[in-house]
Amino acid sequence: MNFIRTILKPIKINAMEHLKYPIGRFSFPETLDADQWKVWKETISTFHDHLEDVVSGMTQEQLDTTYRPEGWTARQVIHHIADSHSHALIRFKWALTEDKPMIKPYLEAKYAMLPDYSLPIDAAMWMLKGLHVKWSHIMQHMIDTDWEKGYFHPETGKFFSLYDAAALYSWHCRHHLEHVKLCKI
Repeated sequence: MNFIRTILKPIKINAMEHLKYPIGRFSFPETLDADQWKVWKETISTFHDHLEDVVSGMTQEQLDTTYRPEGWTARQVIHHIADSHSHALIRFKWALTEDKPMIKPYLEAKYAMLPDYSLPIDAAMWMLKGLHVKWSHIMQHMIDTDWEKGYFHPETGKFFSLYDAAALYSWHCRHHLEHVKLCKI
């Protein structure tokens, strides 16, 4: 028994890191994996429903609770997701219709301070439902070579293939879903 305790020492996890990244930090896929690709598309396709389940019954107090010290409230997270995924849909469309476009980044933290982030979450939820239907429909009709298309991000200087973008936004869905769940506790 002491031998097992020695080998299986508890790993100290930084509590703030866990609150900030409850599903872990994002890392880009190293190889193209068709099974993972299907999971990412499914996550994006069903995200609105999962978020709707989580926010169902949340009180105003819970919506105005931060998921970590100095973090956003659940309300701000939900409005952020709507803005972020609006950008994602447009980036997908640019990549599919233009040759390696340069995207325009936006200042997330400043967006979160705008007055629309204090609106009831219904406004963001309606946006999310519609844009995820459109985004999923586009992804379902993409051919293999479409996934190699992508865009340049000027802040990182990195080219994001649409395969990479699907991985990132699938992670983004799950990441912020967990943040909202933390506000419900």
